[in-house]
Amino acid sequence: MKKINLSDYDPTAVPDGSPWTVAVVAAEWNPQVTDALLQGAVDTLRQHGVHEENIRVFRVPGTYELSYAADTLAELDTIDAVICIGCVIQGETRHFEFICQAVSQGLTNVALANHKPIIFSVLTTDTMEQALDRAGGRHGNKGVEGAITALKMLHFTDIAVSLP
Repeated sequence: MKKINLSDYDPTAVPDGSPWTVAVVAAEWNPQVTDALLQGAVDTLRQHGVHEENIRVFRVPGTYELSYAADTLAELDTIDAVICIGCVIQGETRHFEFICQAVSQGLTNVALANHKPIIFSVLTTDTMEQALDRAGGRHGNKGVEGAITALKMLHFTDIAVSLP
């Protein structure tokens, strides 16, 4: 299989993050994956100008809890965007489907209700190997992608709210 890094991006196309405060919420479940995604997101935010004191990191027990955490943080005037990091790996039961559906719909609802970027950096894979490939492995780091998406959506929001 051809090696594709899905996290390649043009750094010149990323807005300066210095005006914003970004919360990053990571699930504790599957820490070998979520810790790598979290590190990728935080490092990328720093690289693009978000001040250290404006990067707020939180942990929740599992991916399902991301929606509640994101909603709680999005309600704060001091938080401009929330990056949600999790990893759900297919097992032998339908639990995977229920969690993935609930979280994707939940985070969408949070974004729409709070009018803030809520970034879905949740891996939904068949195997641990696939998750690790996307947590700093051969397919990049979904945490990096989440940070870039947050900065681009914050920039979009600033432009959109200034329209006549």
